[in-house]
Amino acid sequence: MHASSGDAEAVVAEANEAALRRLPFDDTRDLEDERRGFLGTAEEATIRDAQGRVVWDLDAYGFLDADCPPTAHPSLWRQSRLVAGHGLFEVVPGIYQVRGFDLSNMTVVEGERGVLVIDPLVSTETAAAALALYRRHRGERPVTGVLYTHSHVDHFGGVKGVAGAEEAAAGLPVLAPQGFLEHAVSENVYAGTAMSRRAAYMYGAALPKGPRGQIGAGLGTTTSTGTVTLIPPTLDVTRTGQSETVDGIRMVFQLTPGTEAPAELNIHFPDHAALCTAENATHTLHNLLTLRGAQVRDPHDWARYLTEAVQLFGAATDVVFASHHWPVWGRENALAFLSEQRDLYAYLHDQTLRMVNQGLTGPEIAERMQLPPALERAWHTHGYYGSVSHNAKAVYQRYMGWFDGNPARLWAHPPAEAAARYVDFMGGAEEVLRRAHQSYVQGDFRWVAEVVHHVLFADPGNAEARALQADALEQLGYGSENGTWRNFYLTGALELREGSVGTPASSVSEDMLDALTLEQLFDSLAIRVDGPRSWDADVTVRWHLADGGDARTLRLKNGVLTHVRGLGPAAAEPDVEITLDEPALRSLLLGRADLGDLVAGGRARVTGDPARLAELTGHLTEPDPDFPIVTP
Repeated sequence: MHASSGDAEAVVAEANEAALRRLPFDDTRDLEDERRGFLGTAEEATIRDAQGRVVWDLDAYGFLDADCPPTAHPSLWRQSRLVAGHGLFEVVPGIYQVRGFDLSNMTVVEGERGVLVIDPLVSTETAAAALALYRRHRGERPVTGVLYTHSHVDHFGGVKGVAGAEEAAAGLPVLAPQGFLEHAVSENVYAGTAMSRRAAYMYGAALPKGPRGQIGAGLGTTTSTGTVTLIPPTLDVTRTGQSETVDGIRMVFQLTPGTEAPAELNIHFPDHAALCTAENATHTLHNLLTLRGAQVRDPHDWARYLTEAVQLFGAATDVVFASHHWPVWGRENALAFLSEQRDLYAYLHDQTLRMVNQGLTGPEIAERMQLPPALERAWHTHGYYGSVSHNAKAVYQRYMGWFDGNPARLWAHPPAEAAARYVDFMGGAEEVLRRAHQSYVQGDFRWVAEVVHHVLFADPGNAEARALQADALEQLGYGSENGTWRNFYLTGALELREGSVGTPASSVSEDMLDALTLEQLFDSLAIRVDGPRSWDADVTVRWHLADGGDARTLRLKNGVLTHVRGLGPAAAEPDVEITLDEPALRSLLLGRADLGDLVAGGRARVTGDPARLAELTGHLTEPDPDFPIVTP
């Protein structure tokens, strides 16, 4: 067994070699398109935050210039090499992209006075570096508008690196699809701790970058680790066909809610014959259910919106570009790309449901699902980020839920309890590990991972089981074409060998918390209530907003924290009433201020027993950003 990363076993190396022979590596159009329009890149390879910490390293993936080693799937190696390319690129005159400065692309569209920035990356530091690169080649043009294509953090988190308080105060237009703010903040706050912890696995942030470690995430290389910010939109796009002009830049929008994000849009630039597909059509099969966790996306609508995009804009589009990867030039190529992407999601949706109605379960469908040869031959349909396997299971989950209909699995034991029983039934840990070692030698790493999992969950301190499981996960990672699967497997191996890596990067930031509505803020508190410990509690707090607005009543009863707006029959009589302005209320609820200090400073008035507020907040728990994943 390996105490650290080892070589690929023969069965993995042979499978990767077979993929090299089987796949169309003689098709080099992507390699040419990825470099097309290159204008230059940054002179300094590292991007640092204000404390000097490196948040992005442009040279970190230089090892990808070498031939693919046995420890990586050659298709993923090819994709990772493509997404690692960095610099400023001209899409068409007037539209430019900075690629390779973060997981996502930042697009810059030149207007009459300045530039419209589309999707300013994850972090302020990388976004600022991207804008500086653009200006070095195209001149010191001011930012005259910002556009968020959708509600994921890699498309807005760096906004204060391109536009600060001065621009916002001056009325900088910030455009986004309807529902953007609600979904952007709720996704990153409600289940944000768990999503960020699992994102550490998905993007492999703690893995060493190299042939035996992290080589990319399929959609990009990885996520930056700088400062996440948010400037709320000033203009919502509410309908397909809506036209807006910003700094002389004409745009026609197509709303695509429920596709890759709950709030998303495509943008046509009629003066450039260019279509931005946000994240609805990229050079990979995307996720219908991302491994970090999210709501299941709708592949039926996803396909329908791509058909609509072709119908609306196809006759006037000569280039398609997106918020990840490289553009597709030429009308015929662009329409083929959009149509194949459409067929990809439609096929997964329709064929999964066909098999559902034949009685197959999610895992069974995932094993049987195979793409048509015409789609399989297209590089951009490969599962570098999403996968056919976990997307088929996601479609099953969307329609059928967690239960597969077999009553034997209706009330199964939870993992740790089941594991102890499995190991006992299989003759004890020693016998299970003896047989698992044999399976490892035979190259059946999926089975090793499944069986040894039970030993680990029955006895997480079993050193032999930890070592064997780490080795099996490592081999599964080496053979994965999917970047996020590779990162999950290798991060699991890393944690088994070295302990928890925690959450290297989190999308929950001060700006994100400040963007919560009061309803969302109260909801975020309700999620933190320790239900069993508060079964017998009955506490009611009423908030009066000194700066106007309805009263808000919070009541903790039956382990549930309910909030009611106004003074109707649902608002119970309060134990304590507190009058303060909304900024003070936010500071208090977010733990930034103390009620006694607010009262002493004249910012709050209290009627009733203030200790009742402390009693209520005493029932709140803190999320754990370091919870175990590969052990119980």
